[in-house]
Amino acid sequence: MNKEEALDLFYQMVLIRLVEENAAQLYQQGKIGGFLHLYIGQEAVSTGLISARKPQDRVITAYRDHGVAINCGIPAGQVVAELLGKVTGCSQGKGGSMHMASVEKNFWGGHAIVGAHLPLASGLALGDKYQGTDGVTICMFGDGASNIGYFHEAVNLSKVWELPVLWVCENNEFGMGTAVDRASAVTQIRQKAEGYGIPNSRVDGMSLVEVREAAEKALEHVRSGKGPYFLEILTYRFRGHSMGDPERYRKQEDVRCWQEENDPIGIFHSYVVGSGLATVEELEAAEKRAIAEAQAAVEFAEASPEPAPEALYEHIYADEVR
Repeated sequence: MNKEEALDLFYQMVLIRLVEENAAQLYQQGKIGGFLHLYIGQEAVSTGLISARKPQDRVITAYRDHGVAINCGIPAGQVVAELLGKVTGCSQGKGGSMHMASVEKNFWGGHAIVGAHLPLASGLALGDKYQGTDGVTICMFGDGASNIGYFHEAVNLSKVWELPVLWVCENNEFGMGTAVDRASAVTQIRQKAEGYGIPNSRVDGMSLVEVREAAEKALEHVRSGKGPYFLEILTYRFRGHSMGDPERYRKQEDVRCWQEENDPIGIFHSYVVGSGLATVEELEAAEKRAIAEAQAAVEFAEASPEPAPEALYEHIYADEVR
């Protein structure tokens, strides 16, 4: 990792944090409808993970997808516009918070139904295997999704067919409002991969550097033709499951402890300065750039038009069969 890359990764994490904080305010102002799941606290996971991918690698995730969308290269303005249901959004205002996507960026969503995207990931990987490409499908999901049928069907077939999939469990310790140890027979989610003969590992998700290193090794394994790999990333969300979460299932002092001692942005800031990759002043400049970008994103989104009524009948069927 060189200086330019370190500053860019720091910028991405700060931008995600700011976009999410702005989104929370816009939601409270009634400008965002439906559900809103914030990525605050988990920024190092997608930033480190996606920084290790190659352009041909596909990314697919669950409903906590705003940060993943930004890491995949979707401009912050398009992300916020999508949240507001504007025509300039990445899904033209029709997807909203849980359905960010961009085929151009090889980002295949944003999916609202818990675990429903896991079989899709196997399908994407099967397509790459048929076509003989060296692309890897990176499938991100929460710890709660590992308890449902979709998970076992998708993971099992990925091993049966030796598909090029990197399964990534973002274990933030709670499936909605239920602690992992109350819903899962094993608390190390990676152990579930053992039953299917899939190699696996566990890593600290509050450290971008550790996530990135683990992702590089896992992607190399999959890309070499050895079949799927399972990576469990331990992380923690600083906000509720969604905006309507009363958060009665965890102690607020525990949340504050995580925020003060394990902020992934602060951890990476210390790493960059301590390793001599960049100075405090250079990181401050990157942060100022992120602040300006986040503010510009809100202004762009609020000034954008809403979809026309006839847009309801567009993009229902494919224009042509390929």
